[in-house]
Amino acid sequence: MRYLVISDIHANLSAFDSVLKDSQGQWDMIWCLGDVVGYGPDPNECVAILRQTKHLCLTGNHDWAVLGRLDINTFNEDARSAIAWTQSVLIEDNRAFLEQLPSSAEEDGFTLAHGSPRQPVWEYIMDSPTAAANFEYFMTPYCLVGHTHSPVVFELVDDGDVVPHLPVYEQPLPLNGQRLIINPGSVGQPRDFDPRAAYAILDTGEMTWEHRRIEYPIVETQERMSQSGLPFRLIARLQFGW
Repeated sequence: MRYLVISDIHANLSAFDSVLKDSQGQWDMIWCLGDVVGYGPDPNECVAILRQTKHLCLTGNHDWAVLGRLDINTFNEDARSAIAWTQSVLIEDNRAFLEQLPSSAEEDGFTLAHGSPRQPVWEYIMDSPTAAANFEYFMTPYCLVGHTHSPVVFELVDDGDVVPHLPVYEQPLPLNGQRLIINPGSVGQPRDFDPRAAYAILDTGEMTWEHRRIEYPIVETQERMSQSGLPFRLIARLQFGW
């Protein structure tokens, strides 16, 4: 089985379209690790496209915030503004889709969460100590997470230490039963100073994971954000990947 693994689309249709075109014919099912909406200008379009595919999608913290399940005062001012705008434009069918998304899953030998296996919706795994604390919260060899918007692999080694590995693009990583927490990065709002959309291909037949990046027309997204009155900082950051 081949999976297109994506996370943090954040209502960026141009980025999502570019990922789908770049990976066309190379996957059987989508695993989406949450935050389909929030920040970007195309929440209805992104949800609609995802709904048309064979997929498993988790909920993320921005999805919950749009649904009123999180206090938006815990978000920064720009994020709050984008959440309020998304609430105002999201159609009922797409809201109903977000309502039924699970916060975590276990599929085909992999644990899936938006944030972490310990706190699926909200916790960020950004460093080795946080990753180390999370390995005891899943029993499968591998856990896939998003939320940080930065691709990375955390490996639990024999002495109990956790070693972070930066992605090597277009080069399959063999999955040999080692204990890993893997983040594919963000489709719609990368934060690793690389503005290209990030995604991954997981092949459970060959047992390989492949990090990928693809350029997309950032200006198109920025123009739609500006037309929608979304915050300038959210528009500007797309160009620089921060």
